Order: sequence, then C-alpha cells, then structure tokens
Amino acid sequence: MKKSIVIILLATSFCFGFAVKSFITKTPKILIMKKVTGIGGIFFKCKDSKMITEWYKTHLGLDTNPYGATFEWRDKDDTTKKGQTQWSPFNETTKYFEPSQKDFMINYRVENLEALVEELKKENVTILDKIETYDYGKFIHILDPEGNKIELWEPTSE
Repeated sequence: MKKSIVIILLATSFCFGFAVKSFITKTPKILIMKKVTGIGGIFFKCKDSKMITEWYKTHLGLDTNPYGATFEWRDKDDTTKKGQTQWSPFNETTKYFEPSQKDFMINYRVENLEALVEELKKENVTILDKIETYDYGKFIHILDPEGNKIELWEPTSE
C-alpha cells in the first residue's frame, strides 16, 4: 500500500513538473520581457570635470574623450555584438540630473524602450520626459522612489 502511494506521488509530481515546464516555455515573450540588460553609463558630479577626467587618465589609465571615457565590451551571448558603457564626470552645477538632488545618475541599457515605458506608466513610475531618438539610440528619464534620476537607453544595433 505504501509503495503504491509513493509511486502515485512520484507520477503526479512528474506530470505536474512537466505541465509547469510546458507552460513556462509557451509563455508569451511580453510577460518575460527583459527590462534592463546592463549598465550603459555612470555619470557623477564633481567640482572640475576636466581636472577629474585628466586625473583618471593620468593615475588610472582611462582612455578619455571629451565626454569622459567609453568602455567597449562584447555581448556574452553573441560575441559578434559590441557594447559600450560610458563613464562621465559632470560639473557640479549641471542641471542634467534634475529634478534629482543626487550627485550621480546611472544609465541602464534596455531592450524595447517603447514597450518598457508603457509598462512603467501602468505601474505609476514617474516618467520625466518623452523618448528622444539619436543616431546612437533612444533615451528617456524616470525617477525611482527615492528621487534618483535614471536614464534608460535602448542602443542602436552595434
């Protein structure tokens, strides 16, 4: 009797696991949409952005440009695709981080920015502006619950 109960439980467990796996693999992509795929940039305020950029170049070897430094990397799933992460010091008087009062802003790389923005609106996330499109991608700014300004970036194909 105990043996047959164990066999029935094992068979039920197997069938349940198979059913769950089938459901998960057939779930529409919109339900499992990626939101953030990586860090697109780190931006921070400082007293003298040119001096700080030069200091990082001299002492830490950053390959700097007029916007800070760009770190290039390869996608882990498809190494033929390149990506970039931007490091940028801003002068402390910049208004770019407003309405946040913080001394930093993070740029997150995302997929399908339009769909993500629609989802964020439904979730009552504070959206600060409209999607803007440039040669290198689409951008929008949002606020987290503590007032940190966040930049979302959908890069163009790299």
